[in-house]
Amino acid sequence: MQPAGAAPQPYTGAMLALLTFVLAMANMMEVLDLTIANVAIPTITGDLAVAPTQGAWVITSYAVANAITVPMAGWFAGRFGQVRMYSLAIAVFTFASFLCGLSASLSMLVTFRVVQGAAAGFMVPLSQALLLASYPPEKRSTGLAIWGMTIVVAPILGPLLGGWITENYHWSWIFFINIPVGIFASFATWELMHDRETPTRRLPVDGVGMVLLVLWVGSLQIMLDKGNELDWFRSSTIVAFGVIALAGFCLFLAWELYEEHPVVDLGLFRFHNFRRGAFALALGFALFFASIIILPLWLQTQLGYNSEWAGYALAPAGVFAVVFMPIVGRAIGRVDPRLLATVGFVVFALVAFWRGHFDTNADFATIALPQLLQGVGVAFFFTPLIAINLGGIPTARIANATGMQNFLRMMAGSFGASIAISVWDNRQTLHRTQLVEHLNLYDAATRHFTDTLQGLGMSAQQAYEQIDRLLVGQSYMLATNDIFWSVGVLFLLIVPVLWTTRPPFGGGPGGGH
Repeated sequence: MQPAGAAPQPYTGAMLALLTFVLAMANMMEVLDLTIANVAIPTITGDLAVAPTQGAWVITSYAVANAITVPMAGWFAGRFGQVRMYSLAIAVFTFASFLCGLSASLSMLVTFRVVQGAAAGFMVPLSQALLLASYPPEKRSTGLAIWGMTIVVAPILGPLLGGWITENYHWSWIFFINIPVGIFASFATWELMHDRETPTRRLPVDGVGMVLLVLWVGSLQIMLDKGNELDWFRSSTIVAFGVIALAGFCLFLAWELYEEHPVVDLGLFRFHNFRRGAFALALGFALFFASIIILPLWLQTQLGYNSEWAGYALAPAGVFAVVFMPIVGRAIGRVDPRLLATVGFVVFALVAFWRGHFDTNADFATIALPQLLQGVGVAFFFTPLIAINLGGIPTARIANATGMQNFLRMMAGSFGASIAISVWDNRQTLHRTQLVEHLNLYDAATRHFTDTLQGLGMSAQQAYEQIDRLLVGQSYMLATNDIFWSVGVLFLLIVPVLWTTRPPFGGGPGGGH
């Protein structure tokens, strides 16, 4: 029994292992849902009899609600308690997953995805805060490594699991599989931690801050999601959302800086390491997420992979990530985390340069092999950056800090994906134009090729269409190479930012600033 008012002692032994498993499992479930529905969109829109472009809202609705509630997690945890909010968030997420699986129309599915995403926004930062509070200071690096594994492995497993379920069962099961996990995690968390509830305070509600946050984040997310489809700022709709997002952000920033009880703790950026480390984490994750968006898109649209096999091609990245993450976690207390994070960024760059040499004859092994090396980069990327960011943050502000860095990571990932897809399409158009300039349907080589195709039974029109398909395939290949070479260079440019942070780092947060 803890003396009244005394801080609870960290868990040890089997109880610590059980709590780690429960928190990591619930966290993986939430992160998995960011990507598990991506590969199922064509099937979902077909079953619900809507246009494929409308299916994007299944992803966007979740991402918008998630992004909006992530930075609010610290305020709600301070008002109602971390354990209570986390257990409730899991329960709401689970029930919303059940309703998503039962949806009979797109509007129903989008509505329940909003609820699901809103609950999920609390789960990532609060799971991290509860994990850190439950570990002895000297073992927090290991806890962070286990927790970080769920963040980076789940998005890789999402397309694999989603593709397999969609191909072999019904798409609703990508939501139903959350139900047993969520029920167990919600009850187990409450049973293990209800007597360790964090202190609560009756903080005033920052209603203006919440409204402005919803306004600018929602507008920005819609702009990013629809930008490529509507040709970005050539569309008055995108311009309108951009203006609303910019104006809303400026008003939000001004309000939160002077609000006595802000819903988002912008004061965290006064901490030197958090300010610089959060930038490196956000930009690094944007590049990482752009890569894992472009690669399966290229595989499915140009190489003829279905969603299941595209997932298989991405899966090897999880192998070395699982192997190396605990090792990196234990090394943080003995090795400068800036050095460990540098290894991660350099490995990511090498993988990007490797992919930059792909061609249209690349087989499955050629595509999957770099994914193994990327797993090493994943292990060295996430956990050391968390240690840098949270080192020196006062314990009372850990929930705010984890919420803020996860918010920045998520927004940067969305931004990186949208920009990458837009650049990919634009570079494809440019390369196709350049290739066509060197193509003359009347020269000997071209005539010989078309004659050969017609000799195989094609009409002249069919032969020209086949040439056009080859041109498109090659231009997308060149655009894909461009993306990966650019990503590799940018990964290397982030490394100097890491070295502008300064000790102390430690294995986790603590102390004052």
